[in-house]
Amino acid sequence: MNKEELIAQLKVLIKPYTTNTEAYDNLTEDTDFINDLSINSANLVDIVLDIEETFNIVIDDTDMQRMLDVKTAVEIIATKLAAK
Repeated sequence: MNKEELIAQLKVLIKPYTTNTEAYDNLTEDTDFINDLSINSANLVDIVLDIEETFNIVIDDTDMQRMLDVKTAVEIIATKLAAK
């Protein structure tokens, strides 16, 4: 799965949690989940759980704390998928 496919899948997962539709529509690697998409920390945990379920991976606490933007999320997912 390439980076574009990961971003597209991630975009589907975060859609129910974002309140800023303009930022969502213009999502890039640099999009910040909290500052740009107005996703609160509780919903960020839900997104991580959705990512784990969708990609069949486990995201530890260290990675979860780093996962604040699209680029980092994609890097973590890609690393976990490569390690499978």
